[in-house]
Amino acid sequence: MQSWRGVIEVEVVYDKPFSRRQVLQAGTLPFLGLGLPRVLSAGTGGSGPKSCIFIYQYGGLSQLDSWDLKPNGPSEIRGPYQPIPTSVPGFQVGELMPRLAKLADQYAVIRSMTHNVPVHDIANKMLLAGQSLPAADAPSFGAVVSKLRPSTASVPSHVWLQKFGGGAAPPEPAYLTGGFLGMAHSPLLIGVNHEDHPANPAFRVKSFDTADGVSLARLDSRRKLLDHVESPQSHHDSGIQGDKLAQSHGQFRERAFELLSGSQARKAFDIEQEAPPVRDRYGRHPLGQNLLLARRLVEAGVRLVNVVAWTGLAPGEKFMSVETWDMHGNAGIDIFANGWNGLGWALPKCDEAVSALLEDLQARGMLDSTLVVLVGEFGRTPRISRGGSAIGRDHWPNCYSAMVAGAGVKGGTVYGASDQQAAYVKDRPVSPEDFAATLFHAMDIPPETRISPDGFTRPASSGQVIHELF
Repeated sequence: MQSWRGVIEVEVVYDKPFSRRQVLQAGTLPFLGLGLPRVLSAGTGGSGPKSCIFIYQYGGLSQLDSWDLKPNGPSEIRGPYQPIPTSVPGFQVGELMPRLAKLADQYAVIRSMTHNVPVHDIANKMLLAGQSLPAADAPSFGAVVSKLRPSTASVPSHVWLQKFGGGAAPPEPAYLTGGFLGMAHSPLLIGVNHEDHPANPAFRVKSFDTADGVSLARLDSRRKLLDHVESPQSHHDSGIQGDKLAQSHGQFRERAFELLSGSQARKAFDIEQEAPPVRDRYGRHPLGQNLLLARRLVEAGVRLVNVVAWTGLAPGEKFMSVETWDMHGNAGIDIFANGWNGLGWALPKCDEAVSALLEDLQARGMLDSTLVVLVGEFGRTPRISRGGSAIGRDHWPNCYSAMVAGAGVKGGTVYGASDQQAAYVKDRPVSPEDFAATLFHAMDIPPETRISPDGFTRPASSGQVIHELF
């Protein structure tokens, strides 16, 4: 009887934001009874072959030094980097991205992203939710994908690689829960601290660990006990009309046990199976290895992988934050220098890793079915600031750039335009809503699809699809 009360208690507190890793550990009967199956309910039903790797340049990449250079501007605007030609005539990018320059026919660049909030945590939530004024319980893009296009394989639908870190991080409910969609659509978080990433030789995925002292055999015994506890007769005897309830819980529980005990998910997360030259091509740094892991996960059937684009520490540096792209001149590091918070360090590594991902997806025949997104929460000021301990560029949401590739996106496309200083949108502005609607469209999800609990009040996105990208 005590065990039965525990099962009911999990049902009552289901919406409390516990981590998915805690649930996956399944160290108690309640979690194996109701909590874990319900969390994994995202992986049933649904269809559609598209997946997405969403690379998050946390802090905000300078558009003037990457995708939208202004070489004819004054020195306090243009910076030191020169534009270089790409594989697409007339399209240029910054000199720190030579590998991506060669692949320009595989991706599109939006140069007219815009909103009006220069504050990290709010802007982060806006990007994640695809809304200019997101509610506190607004689900992230990944949570919506998990809801509408869940994985049909024995892998999670939504995975997040590398936790945000630093004072400017968004609130955890913005990305580690499913918002009003529920914890069933929260991501499986891999990378809870700055040392927890696959470039670290000591890395392992702890989410498949059971609680201390709970073997898989013992877990199986608990599963069989619950088969009896949650039988239709048990539900009937307790006053719960539950033939369907028992059947669905049993289905989800079997899937949960398969994830814990089976080989498919474990193999997908085992980056050591990749050949050393492949790992070298992506770069032996957090972003490179996380993107390689993301490719493995998508190949295994994961629908949405978020990757925080932290490029790691330069030699001799101590960890401060994963806010790689927030380049004010933090910690005395010049924006154009080679420290962890400088473009000279971070952008070549991003170029290395993202170009490797695009080439790998193309070679494996996966690019047509995999949407790749590279974007931050905003851009950087046109004018270089010199008031701190080092020069930098400050927050600038009025005009910035994003890269999208795969899933039907027309490569070699440049959409929108900025003014002479990349300060304001000159042509075809793209709001957070429009950006989200476009990503949903690429994944074969009609933006108008209703996702609210009542089924009709809230669409997946209220934005306009940028059809010129397809």
